[in-house]
Amino acid sequence: MRRSALAAVAAIGSASLLLSACSKADDNDGGDGNKSAGANAATKGVVNASTQKGGTVTYELTDVPDSFDPGNTYYAYMYNLSRLYARPLMTFQPGPGEEGNKLVPDLAASAGQPSDGGKTWTYKLRSGLKYQDGTAITSKDVKYAVERSNFARDVLSLGPNYFQQFLVGGKDYKGPYKDKSAEGLKSIETPDDTTIVFKLNTAFQEFDYLVATPQTAPVPQAKDTGIDYIKSIVSSGSYKFQSYDEGKQAVLVRNENWDAKTDPLRKQYPDKIVVKLKVNPETIDQDVQAGDAIELAGTGVQAATQAKVVNDASLKANTDNAYGGRLVYLAINNQVAPFTNVACRKAVEYAVDKVSVQTAEGGPIRGDIATTVLPPDIPGYQKADVYATTGNKGDVAKAKEQLKACGKTAISTNISARSDRPQEIDAATAIIASLKKVGINATLKQYPSGKYFTDYAGVPTFDKKQNIGLHMMQWGADWPGGYGFLQQILNGGAIGTSGNTNLSYLDDKQINEALAKAIATEDETARNAQYAAIDKRAMDLAALVPLTYFKVLLYRPDNFTNLVSSSAFSGQYDYLNIGTTKK
Repeated sequence: MRRSALAAVAAIGSASLLLSACSKADDNDGGDGNKSAGANAATKGVVNASTQKGGTVTYELTDVPDSFDPGNTYYAYMYNLSRLYARPLMTFQPGPGEEGNKLVPDLAASAGQPSDGGKTWTYKLRSGLKYQDGTAITSKDVKYAVERSNFARDVLSLGPNYFQQFLVGGKDYKGPYKDKSAEGLKSIETPDDTTIVFKLNTAFQEFDYLVATPQTAPVPQAKDTGIDYIKSIVSSGSYKFQSYDEGKQAVLVRNENWDAKTDPLRKQYPDKIVVKLKVNPETIDQDVQAGDAIELAGTGVQAATQAKVVNDASLKANTDNAYGGRLVYLAINNQVAPFTNVACRKAVEYAVDKVSVQTAEGGPIRGDIATTVLPPDIPGYQKADVYATTGNKGDVAKAKEQLKACGKTAISTNISARSDRPQEIDAATAIIASLKKVGINATLKQYPSGKYFTDYAGVPTFDKKQNIGLHMMQWGADWPGGYGFLQQILNGGAIGTSGNTNLSYLDDKQINEALAKAIATEDETARNAQYAAIDKRAMDLAALVPLTYFKVLLYRPDNFTNLVSSSAFSGQYDYLNIGTTKK
């Protein structure tokens, strides 16, 4: 989800950022600004900048999100979209490329104040904050939001569990649904209605990034209905839910109790925001090119559309091709035999023809061949290739040599992929062909992305029962730093009974301790060197096969305003202030 070095923390002005960006559109130009902006314009500035209000902005998704509940989601596009109705303590400013990595106060009045060497963090809320019903937002609501999202994992299993790992007493606290005491988790203090204090069990130098997750968006305890909160989310943002039709669509309208005086970021441009679910991928491409929708997931155009847009100069001028700090990889499940043996995992490393995978994904425009866990645009990256093969096309002899060391001549396993992501399916198919050449027979198992982590690949008991030793995966950093990228996919402490993103199920003491040491290190250069060492250790253990450093190819509709491709959200357009010239 993130990339780049640690950004400075500062407040920003109201509309100055959007309107100072490069664009040839004015408030009433009918949206023609995009037509002259050119390819990659949204990675360099805000395209079609406008303060025009009105109309409906429509987003379309091929499946359903993991959840609209801000405390129970972990997809980058939902982190992005949820800010419209759920304000976290901190967030990322709308800006092109790495400018979008700048962390700024949202619900909080200023950045966190650290003390005790980074083990205590204090935040003050802005004054005058209200929910959609006009009631006041308090620090106790933020405390409760963190407690429900991180400590009731049997109810809300999605999203990272950083707070559970790092708050004092977090490992023993059972969450607000089981703990009926008024005090809750003692290490989150609310001395008054506008102050919240987090007490950590170790120094955490990047804690401001943790509170930028939607898990800190306030939730009134009296209105919380657990897993059913998705049906009646109480808005703290500029938009509120008008309706939610599960599996079909969600409709948001302006929140009349949102006050621009308390919010320098949001502008409330469209009258309505519609999110359509389970839309055919090819239909989404057609709707985007017609100016009727924006593709919500930010995965970009489909293969057939890609060929059309990159070979037509007029269409290519409306595309944005960005990295966004993402890695496409094959997770090797360390808990499913025979991949419990490192030699068997190394056999997979050598067997995969990465060029065939890159081709299946759409070619170099979709990403460069990857050889490390950390992408080049994440701090801590160091160029390396532990399992180098000629032309990145795999090495059958070396793969068979590792199989022999593993005590095998053949392996039968399954590989999981998301059924609504055609390019992921194509990449998995290419991998299956590579593996077959060395005696590893893998069968493809497809699961919907909305349940991929809760019910299938992210459930260790399911993987073992179904003999799923390999998982297709794409990952972007939770924030622009090595820890933000590595922790949730390599740390054993991130593994739970479901909702896992550590699909390698790696629980290596050396890596776990190195991650804890790195995040407590104040010097940024030293911290980044430690991330590089963790990357090397993970590759030595053959925890995963890096496939490509993913690049998204987005098509930019003419009639949408304030379009900017942000590194903070993996190159997606920042959804906070998109408007439309269509009525």
